[in-house]
Amino acid sequence: MPENNKLPKKPSVASKWLIFTSIPFQMGATIYVFYKIGGWLDKKYLIYDDWGTKSVTLLGIFLAMYQVISQVNKLNKNG
Repeated sequence: MPENNKLPKKPSVASKWLIFTSIPFQMGATIYVFYKIGGWLDKKYLIYDDWGTKSVTLLGIFLAMYQVISQVNKLNKNG
């Protein structure tokens, strides 16, 4: 009985282009959501000098960078 050894599809140049053009929007959305969460924490817990917003936004930046790096590594592995 023959086995179906299907290789994963390699992304085309157009789909790679689409992925790379969507990365800034994805990063912006992630950072913005974390910024809004930080602002909400500042208001709810009356955090002095906006440290909630600053720290949660920084966490959002790290998360966005992790997403970008993992996507690029996945693209390099497949293509």
